[in-house]
Amino acid sequence: MESRLRMLLVLAGLPEPVVNHIEYTDDGRWLRRFDLSYPEHRLAIEYDGRQHAESTRQWQRDVERREGLDQDGWRLVVVLSRGVNGRPRETLDRVVAAMRACGMPARIRSDEWRIHFPGRG
Repeated sequence: MESRLRMLLVLAGLPEPVVNHIEYTDDGRWLRRFDLSYPEHRLAIEYDGRQHAESTRQWQRDVERREGLDQDGWRLVVVLSRGVNGRPRETLDRVVAAMRACGMPARIRSDEWRIHFPGRG
């Protein structure tokens, strides 16, 4: 689903995100990986599947991770299946708003996404 989310962003004319960007600690240890991101602006876009809601362990890890992102100055946009398949325009609007909040000049530049993501708008 991350690939479909990336396709939605690109077909809408938004900047190409970095896929699977990994951050490391100062001493070189793996810290975290983002589905899609704009590292220079500290913006991460994550697709959360059903397991994020159904697994208590996963939910606890997500909460801890998000607190760490906040502490490190990252902006996070979480997208669910409905946001890609059912409400793609709302997802694009959320991502554009986050991009602008992170200092990126962003706007939807193409309607090509509508062919592949008819959804509700």
